[in-house]
Amino acid sequence: MAKRKAKDTIIARTGIVYAVVVVMAVAVFARIVILQVFQADKWASMADKVVYRHQPVKASRGDILASDGRILASSVPYYTVYMDTRSSGMADTTWSHGINGLCQGLSRYLGVKSPAAWKADLTKARQRGERYYTVKKHVSYETLKHLKELPVFRYGKFRGGFVYQPENRRIMPNGLLARRTIGYITEDSTSTIVGLEGSFNKYLAGRDGFVVQQRLTGGAWIDVSNPENIRARHGYDIVTTIDIDLQDAAESALYRQLASHNADHGCVVLMEVATGDIKAIANLERGSDGAYHETYNYALGESTEPGSTFKLMSLMAAIEDGVVDLDDEINTGDGSVKYYDKVIRDHGEKGLGVITVQEVFEKSSNVGTAKIIYENYKSNPRKFVDRLYAMKLNEPLGIQIKGEGQPLIRYPGDKLWSGISLSMMSHGYEVRMTPLQILTFYNAVANDGKMVRPRFVTQIRTGERVLKQYNTEVITNSICSRSTIRKAHIMLEGVVENGTAMNLRNNNYKIAGKTGTAQIAKAKHGYRTGGVSYQASFVGYFPADKPLYSCIVVVNAPSNAVYYGNVVAGPVFKEISDKVYASNFFRDITSLRNDVVAERAPEAGNGFYDDINKTLRGLDIKARRKIEGDWARTRENGDTLRVVDLKLINGLMPNVVGMGLRDAIFLIENNGMRVSYSGIGRVVRQSLPPGVKIIPGGTVNLELRL
Repeated sequence: MAKRKAKDTIIARTGIVYAVVVVMAVAVFARIVILQVFQADKWASMADKVVYRHQPVKASRGDILASDGRILASSVPYYTVYMDTRSSGMADTTWSHGINGLCQGLSRYLGVKSPAAWKADLTKARQRGERYYTVKKHVSYETLKHLKELPVFRYGKFRGGFVYQPENRRIMPNGLLARRTIGYITEDSTSTIVGLEGSFNKYLAGRDGFVVQQRLTGGAWIDVSNPENIRARHGYDIVTTIDIDLQDAAESALYRQLASHNADHGCVVLMEVATGDIKAIANLERGSDGAYHETYNYALGESTEPGSTFKLMSLMAAIEDGVVDLDDEINTGDGSVKYYDKVIRDHGEKGLGVITVQEVFEKSSNVGTAKIIYENYKSNPRKFVDRLYAMKLNEPLGIQIKGEGQPLIRYPGDKLWSGISLSMMSHGYEVRMTPLQILTFYNAVANDGKMVRPRFVTQIRTGERVLKQYNTEVITNSICSRSTIRKAHIMLEGVVENGTAMNLRNNNYKIAGKTGTAQIAKAKHGYRTGGVSYQASFVGYFPADKPLYSCIVVVNAPSNAVYYGNVVAGPVFKEISDKVYASNFFRDITSLRNDVVAERAPEAGNGFYDDINKTLRGLDIKARRKIEGDWARTRENGDTLRVVDLKLINGLMPNVVGMGLRDAIFLIENNGMRVSYSGIGRVVRQSLPPGVKIIPGGTVNLELRL
């Protein structure tokens, strides 16, 4: 009986166990069915997220090029180098046999730490099991190639733990030259867009891609071949109208004059008359450090009262309407006239008396200009303003760069129109224009009345293929009659020959233009409360008999008690026009020398610094050295030679003019290009200009002369 009872107990317990197993099996089966059938998509998606991911691939931005193809802004590849100290494929012998050589190489090529310090840090990282130990950020491609050849690293990612992540850095090979016009674009929440970078972003940005990556055991990710991979498309290049040499001359001249007069800020714009091409544009503002920087594009964005440069518009309107002519006489009296409660005065202690309309302009008489406009338009002020509107002075230019300031020319009946508006507008107050808008009008006068839109970009292209061409755009074929244009030419030439800008006269070519000196209104406090501030300007064109270029210079708030346009702004104009004249009109003389356009290098030449230094010491030549790199250039500076760094930028053509053949070949072939040459001596000409992007495998032709 006891045995039977024990047997029943065992059977009962076995049944319970069996039942539990059956229930669990059914539950597992049911769960499998749910996972496989009803939740398949959910878990497949989660598996993909864990095992695979879509990694964005940032497109490289296109280049911004000067008019001759030299690079103003470019994206250059740099790399962040890591080491996977616990890579699954790295043998212990690889580490132990190669670590010393690796650390010596890291010290040599990166220079951050000594070999012993590198070894100590890498050993600690390996002991901690670090998978992504940061070796160095912002490594150039040339340095990366050296690192790939080092012990341990030469075995690659899995056997040597060598990991690197590419990044593109925006560089400006010419430093701060035209920085504000070139501009930038931020990728944060503010989405700031400035200059050409911002205005042409849709072309420059390219199209981002992505690559599918698979996660490996240990957490590392690798790129895998997948139909879903999308290659990033590089951005297109834009070709600007900027001439680097003229831009440099404009910025240098403006900087010196701002510093000399302790001014707050200033700008310069140089325009080609026929095309409207902006060859140079500089904007400088004094910073907290006392130096001048490009922080705002005043030439495009600052709309202010122009002062006396607006007298050209006023008198052309009066001449066009037939109310005055150049030889009509105006009595300026003692140099003052009162309209209502406003007294308008001429500069100087005594008046100009009775003078002609042409002399009113040449001597920049505020009284004469106000009398001409007020007396002839007081009964019908709309006629005057309508004439200004007909000359397109109230319309923005619609330029290729965002941020243009709005012009302001009030119309009779507007809220702020008053009895003194006509007389004030006549000599450049109660109106507002940007420097570029003023220049565009003067450029139209130089262009026989045809007003063209300022142009900053001529092409969008990829490689040698032009995707889009921007031709010169005509705003209006004639701002006024030919007769009025001819008289405007006479007035503008007279300013330099007989008037307020006689200091700009020279024997080589004629300048036509107008000086301007304006008091700056200080927000709500008017012109005089809190001290007087001035804006000095000069705008015109050259050569006067056959205009090729127009230019405006504006200097704001000079504070050394000198503020007249001819003294403050005029010299900048003259320095730039001299540079243009020399570079263009003497080109024929240069072409007689076998079309060689080259800098004359002193006897020390350009090239490897150690060689130059030995030459200088051997010849006992006095030299000022300011050198940090291995390559240098020399420049004459009176009886002393200046030795400065030869800037070499990865991926851009170096300047080898003035070098010996050995140094030139080394630099060019080190960038993956071939060299052909003719002649003997030093390099006087290179077929690929400095600063142009290098195309590996191409050929550079060098011309050498003794």
